[in-house]
Amino acid sequence: MITLKSEREINLMHEAGKLLASCHKEIAKIIKPGITTLEIDQFVEDYLEKHGATPEQKGYHGFPYATCASVNDEICHGFPSDKPLKEGDIVTIDMVVNLNGALADSAWTHTVGKISEQAQKLLTVTENALYRGIEQAVPGNRLGDIGHAIQSYAEAENFSVVREFTGHGIGKSMHEDPTVLHYGKPGKGMRLKEGMVITIEPMLNVGTWKSKMDPNGWTARTADGKLSAQYEHTIAITKEGPLVLTQQ
Repeated sequence: MITLKSEREINLMHEAGKLLASCHKEIAKIIKPGITTLEIDQFVEDYLEKHGATPEQKGYHGFPYATCASVNDEICHGFPSDKPLKEGDIVTIDMVVNLNGALADSAWTHTVGKISEQAQKLLTVTENALYRGIEQAVPGNRLGDIGHAIQSYAEAENFSVVREFTGHGIGKSMHEDPTVLHYGKPGKGMRLKEGMVITIEPMLNVGTWKSKMDPNGWTARTADGKLSAQYEHTIAITKEGPLVLTQQ
């Protein structure tokens, strides 16, 4: 069931989103060769606590960390580890912030030192694809318009779009209806309505879109071992157009 949010609820989620965005900015300052994703995870937990918020995904279905930290060929839901990041790595930090009961969700792919041209193109195209999708998040459009905008752009740039993991509604719960695919056909799917709040979070790969699962049962990585990147925002559908609640 889809719940439409009031202006007050969207404003509260926007405050959570601003805090989340500020946390990503701080992460960008500390990421460098030698740091571990466990250290980043602890930084996030401390940062949120300092600002009166909590990491919503910690404990979600048993997930043990404040963040998902997905490095290089890891698509999503990577476990923070004590392995130092090295020059040229890319790492997606994904988190859900709970601020006074209001939720916001955003992932960002960060660079570790100087990265390859291929990796930089992947990041640029993935971020651009996110905003192509956001442009379609207006009342009267359909979910397929979002997916088509992302897929057609990404594939024209010779990257593949992950199918198994999707965006979603968000509100009182971290995952609500509807499911937001990052591929599809224009004019198809559910019609967008004012008051809906969704995440758009394309994951693009250098090689195949197919994934395989790590033994931990959470972490998905590319089936061919090639790089993957992800960018995600929480979006409110408003009559004035898409409102990005997690804008940096």
